[in-house]
Amino acid sequence: MTHYTVKEIAAALGAKAFGATDILIIMAAEPAAAGRDDLALAMNPKYAESLGQGDARAAMLWEGADWEALGLEAAIIAPRPRYAMSGLTKMLDAGQGYAEGIHPTAFVDPEAELGADVSVGPLAVISKGAKIGAGSVIGPQCFIGWNVTVGEGAYLREGVSIGARVTIGSRFIAQPGARIGGDGFSFVTAEPSSVESVRKTLGDQGEAQAQDWTRIHSLGSVTIGDDVEIGMGATIDCGTIRDTMIGDGTKLDNQVHLGHNVVIGRNSLICGQVGIAGSATIGNNVVLAGQCGVNDNIFVGDGVIAGGGTKLMSNVPAGRTMLGYPATQMDKQVEGYKALRRLPRLMREVAELKKAVFKSDKDA
Repeated sequence: MTHYTVKEIAAALGAKAFGATDILIIMAAEPAAAGRDDLALAMNPKYAESLGQGDARAAMLWEGADWEALGLEAAIIAPRPRYAMSGLTKMLDAGQGYAEGIHPTAFVDPEAELGADVSVGPLAVISKGAKIGAGSVIGPQCFIGWNVTVGEGAYLREGVSIGARVTIGSRFIAQPGARIGGDGFSFVTAEPSSVESVRKTLGDQGEAQAQDWTRIHSLGSVTIGDDVEIGMGATIDCGTIRDTMIGDGTKLDNQVHLGHNVVIGRNSLICGQVGIAGSATIGNNVVLAGQCGVNDNIFVGDGVIAGGGTKLMSNVPAGRTMLGYPATQMDKQVEGYKALRRLPRLMREVAELKKAVFKSDKDA
């Protein structure tokens, strides 16, 4: 277990340390649960209220906090505490305990190329022609397919699979069970299908016609940039002809699905259970909150933010903030929700007015 003094932590984070800066910190903790050797994360006044419930001697606080009045012996104060927390968690992360070197139960094809200091865990498979960059960790039971390229500093947790010809940049992180490079969901009928007809008419099709679906093979693969992270259980399809693509710095949460030919730009956040249908294009710095859906063959412009559960059915210009199903601009959607909540009262008022009008007519 790694230990740091308060002074060492503050210096590494570019923050300021106060008080007994030689206190040794073993781990970070929430204020109410913090022990004497923990750094309590009381990064705003609300969190600081529970410091008295724990035994912390030191805490990370917000700018302007009176650490002595909070009963602390030491404090770290950062201008942006949550950002400092990213560095702190990296320092204190004990990892998964994977051993160095190649485990004897792993299979590495003789024609695979491994860079310096690559770790390969138990029962992992690295196929012919694969290239793994220096300093990478291939966790237990991972599968690296034929002619895959993975850049330096990759970190693949247990059970990750990467299909043939996938190309991945540096410092890639994949959480357990991520699946990259399966075939796309592409099928076609010999004659125009009922689905094609619905796209044109949006109408009922009458009696169902028997149709056989023929698969379209995926000749493309997947290309992933630098500093990308893929969450647990995420699935990324290969492109049909060209590659499915993910830009530098983009992060995918758990259970995200990207269909064939999807393109995502740089530094986008795709949150849990988002589904992006085939050939959709997502711009740079886009945020799709949990359970968003994106229709096929549309584009979502740079900087778009979509709230949870939003269904994007048509193109979205850059910079829009969207919500709802079908998606509209968030302020308009919220205004609509408010109006909907007022609807029962409005109906009662209308009913009362009708009664008053009919009564006056009878009296006349």
